[in-house]
Parts: sequence; C-alpha cells; structure tokens
Amino acid sequence: MLTAVREQLGQALFRRVAGPDGPANRARIHDTPGPRWFAPDRPIRTVHGDASMFIGGLSALLLQSLHPLAMAAVAGHSGYRGDPWGRLQRTSTFLAVTTYGTAQDAQRAVDHVRGIHDRIRGTTTDGMPYHAADPHLLAWVHAAETDSFLRAHERYGARPLDPAGYDAYVADTARVAEALGVIAPPRDRRELSERLAAYLPELHATREARAAARFLLLRPPLPLPVRPFYGGLAANAVVLLPSWARDMLWLPRLPLLDDLAVRPTGQALTRTIRWAMTPPRTRGQG
Repeated sequence: MLTAVREQLGQALFRRVAGPDGPANRARIHDTPGPRWFAPDRPIRTVHGDASMFIGGLSALLLQSLHPLAMAAVAGHSGYRGDPWGRLQRTSTFLAVTTYGTAQDAQRAVDHVRGIHDRIRGTTTDGMPYHAADPHLLAWVHAAETDSFLRAHERYGARPLDPAGYDAYVADTARVAEALGVIAPPRDRRELSERLAAYLPELHATREARAAARFLLLRPPLPLPVRPFYGGLAANAVVLLPSWARDMLWLPRLPLLDDLAVRPTGQALTRTIRWAMTPPRTRGQG
C-alpha cells in the first residue's frame, strides 16, 4: 500500500515537472552514451538532483522578477500565466540536459535557448528597451538562479555541501552561463554575492513583478486539495529570499513564525518529495 502511494505521488510530481515527454527525455538524458559537461561527482549534479530544487526554483522566480527588464521580458513573452506548467517543464528539461546529458545534447539545448533569447525584444511600460540576449540581463538571471538553488540546497538538501563544495557548484554553473552568453560569470560564492549586490541599484518591484508574485504564491493553477502542499513550498521560497527582496515585494518577515513553522514544514515537504521521487532500487543506499 505504501509503495503504491509512493509511486502515485512520485509519478504525479514527475508529470508536473517534466511534462508528457518526461520519461522519454529522462531515458535520453541519462542513458545516451557520450561525454558530459559534468562528471558524476560534480556538485552541480548533487544540487540539481535534490528535492530542494522545488523550493529553490520558486524562490529564483521571485528574485529574478525584481529586475524590471527581466520581468518585462517574462511578462511579455514567456506565457507564464497561460502555460505555467509548460514553462516549468521546459526549464526543468533544460537544467536536466545541461547537468546530466551528453555534451552534444547540452550544446543543442543551449543553442536553442540562445535562439529564443535573440528573438525576445521589447520595451517596458516605462519606455526602457530590453533584449533577452543582453549579457548584463542574462548575468542577473543566472546569478539570481544560482544563488536561489544554492540557498535552497544548503537549507533543505539531503546532504548539504561544505563551503568548498558550494564554491565548486558556482563554478559548475558558470560553465552553462558562459555557453548562454553570460560574460565572466561568478566562479565562487563570494563572487556570486558581490555580483548580486552590484545589481541592487537596478532592482525594484514593478507592477508586473508583484502580479507575478501573487500568481506564484496565492493563485497557482492547481486543484484545491494540492494547494496546501504547494503553499508550504511557496512559504519556504519566500523565507529563502534575501531580506531586501522580501521588502521590495512587500512580503512580510515574521522571524518567529518562519523559524518555528515555515522552515520545519519545508524540511518535511522536501523529505516527502525526495521519498516519492527516489527509485525504490536506490532508497536506503548511501
């Protein structure tokens, strides 16, 4: 009975994250022979394969929205409201291919994304032009994503890395960032922190950013029975944000509630996701 529940939950989560082509993509990514960008022992594989990514991914979206040009590009071109699951599935597939797939497939995935970025241009409501292929904008998206994934793994990961391991994780992500067009991406955690701080004068929560936050946190396209589970993940995504980001998005800080209720819930939820999505043959090992 417990095995059946685990399998049903694991399959449901995988379908949401990976989409209808998930099983075929997973087989191609992991079973195709050939050289990879990252060896099996690299930290990027540890971080990106952990259930903490569910929280880190949500937190990254909230943080990325604080750059007005990045948010304008998302609002105008990503279709996150009309097809939020499709966007999630495309993002998760890209991460999986570049992290675990063959070098050839990883480069194809990068080339595809670069082609999309090159076509995304527009003007914000304030009249500021944007281009998704702008290296400065790409660098912000990369830094916000990397920091969010790292923070989530450090707090909710099954086996958090030591400081050298997280520095190596940042260096690993720089390999993908450079392929996407980021110039001189950060190579360790100190550089990552400095890069994020350098963007602070450019950041603020636009009307579109706050609308995206409401959509992600309060109006997810999910059946009512699933929303409490998602709500726990979303609350932890908010707790994970830097304090200045929460202030910009008007998200309250309640330290006592965060420490006593939200964070333990995040630990329990990530353990449940990890249990559900771990193949039976590997559970209990290590």
